[in-house]
Amino acid sequence: MTRSMSDHGTVARQNRVTVPSPGCLVAVMAPILAVLLVALVLMVMHYRQESANDRNEKEALARTVTQARSYTHDVVAEASGDYPGQEAVRGIAERHDGRLIAYARSGGSLTNTVRFFAEFEDTSMFGVSHSRAHRCYSFEFRLDAERGLRERTTPLDKCDAA
Repeated sequence: MTRSMSDHGTVARQNRVTVPSPGCLVAVMAPILAVLLVALVLMVMHYRQESANDRNEKEALARTVTQARSYTHDVVAEASGDYPGQEAVRGIAERHDGRLIAYARSGGSLTNTVRFFAEFEDTSMFGVSHSRAHRCYSFEFRLDAERGLRERTTPLDKCDAA
């Protein structure tokens, strides 16, 4: 604040507005821009990691489809005119990275539920971990006229663990 003489002979107060120097603006703005740049880089990295993790999980779930097909093929091959027993079905499921959840045999059909597992890599800023995706399928096998097995596979949204 400075003082100067007014036109009327009295002392008047004047407030001066000063413009900071360009070096001062740079000193204030540089940390703000650095924080924004770091935040942007972290957001992009997080998005890329999430996309890769989603892709890896989808690929693992797709492998469960292949496991289910192989399981069905092996159960049909195991049957020789009759339904395979529970232990045989359990063994086939385990060979295909699956776990037998339910086994129900009636005169006209064999129904079982199997949970198949597939591993995938899950990355984060803290490193890589191995996760497991799973999908459950219900299989219904029926004997046809030639005593061969016909099957119907149904993917399940939820799987009750036994």
